[in-house]
Amino acid sequence: MTGFIDALNGIIWSPPLVFLCLAAGVYFTVATRFLQIRCIPDMIAQLRNGESSDNGVSSFQSLMISLAGRVGVGNIAGVSTAIAFGGPGAVFWMWTVALLGSSTSFIECTLAQIYKEQDVDTGEYRGGPAYYIEKAYKHTKAAPFMLGYGIVFAVSMILATSYFLPGIQANGVSAAMENAWGIDVVWSTLVLAVILAIIVIGGVKRIANFASLVVPVMAVIYIIIALIIFFANFSEIPRVFGLIFGSAFNLNSALSGMLGAAIMWGVMRGIYSNEAGQGTGPQSAAAAEVSHPAKQGFVQAFAVYIDTLFICTATAFIVISTDMYRVFEGGSEDGVVRYQGALPSDVAVGPGFVQAGMDTLFHGLGSSFVAVAIAFFAFTTVLAYYYMAETNLAYFNRWMKSRTARRGVVWALRVLIIVSVIVGGTTSPGAAWALGDIGVGATAWLNIIAILFLQVPALKALRDYESQKGVGMDPQFDPIKLGIKNADFWERRTASLRAQVK
Repeated sequence: MTGFIDALNGIIWSPPLVFLCLAAGVYFTVATRFLQIRCIPDMIAQLRNGESSDNGVSSFQSLMISLAGRVGVGNIAGVSTAIAFGGPGAVFWMWTVALLGSSTSFIECTLAQIYKEQDVDTGEYRGGPAYYIEKAYKHTKAAPFMLGYGIVFAVSMILATSYFLPGIQANGVSAAMENAWGIDVVWSTLVLAVILAIIVIGGVKRIANFASLVVPVMAVIYIIIALIIFFANFSEIPRVFGLIFGSAFNLNSALSGMLGAAIMWGVMRGIYSNEAGQGTGPQSAAAAEVSHPAKQGFVQAFAVYIDTLFICTATAFIVISTDMYRVFEGGSEDGVVRYQGALPSDVAVGPGFVQAGMDTLFHGLGSSFVAVAIAFFAFTTVLAYYYMAETNLAYFNRWMKSRTARRGVVWALRVLIIVSVIVGGTTSPGAAWALGDIGVGATAWLNIIAILFLQVPALKALRDYESQKGVGMDPQFDPIKLGIKNADFWERRTASLRAQVK
């Protein structure tokens, strides 16, 4: 089974996917006229001004759900893994993916807003790749094919977010707590599963409220700790950045010949961490209450910066500046060690790198802090995964007439994700990460190809937003005016607003 998983992972995460992710980011950067740089004021303004409603969460809450999914074990263990198997140069390629991926995130999340729907049972907004893949071409002869494509995506996302990906988060929690306090992985995993069960029963509102409280606090505390280490090791800054840039372009003699590994691991872990193009962010983007889809697109584009440029960079600096890492050939700890560093020999690839780095300054406390940070980050990430899985399940529930049957399927999903946490938390890290990579890679393939074909409505929305804002208006979205079909929610909203004016 392990051999099959590794083989499948190798096929999905082949060089063409790396090229596709980078090429899509470059294309959307040009198509949006470098939106990720010139529209930063719009991103921040929408976070400050967003509103919520009975059916939709605020832009800030939507961002927190999104960040709950983005900011997790990947920001700590994932960065460490990228450095271990790709060298410090992998960090540069994570930055590159973030910068390019911000425009990709805008496109996919704006599409999610354009084609969102209301849940037949709760009235909450639902949307994402499955929805926009089906609806964008619903009026054309391609409708049957696109419907099938949407179904394939929804099934892939449900499998990825309800079983493959939660295991990574649970594994990171159990490993960190065992390293810090010697707690048996079984007990820490069971506690995580019980708390998860309590919160997911409350639905999207409870998840949004919990995420909006926990995620900002933990992210800020983590960055503050990283800044303390940054200033304590201030003299190491030139060496750290020299290693990152030198290794990224094969200029480091000790790591010569690892350029391909640096790119592959940097892109792979960058995509896993910031999720741009993966198709996970659009689910939470669709849940927001906004007057124009582009507004939430800006918010989700900014999420990529918070995740990778802030938190992942903080992790990388902790690990590299303290020399608490080692680099292997071949993407495995069984490979030849190309760089040993000052890391104790008994520390495995993963959270241990960061824990050891923090311990150099906060003696005896680093391991405990990282364990707590991972526990919170991972827990909120699993909550976000559940929300994504439920959103894609709701995609199928639209066709089920029985409310009882719909609720039964939702409860089955809740049980499955709890089982995933238990299995992932008690299995080997390698197996957990391999399954997670398969889930991320499969949804990334499907979604990026889709948005390359479906980009036009998002670009129209961007131009419409900028046109209205340019004349001093608060942008309001009218899909009929823009020639965008099948945006049913927005058509009803526009008709309602016009009726109120009359």
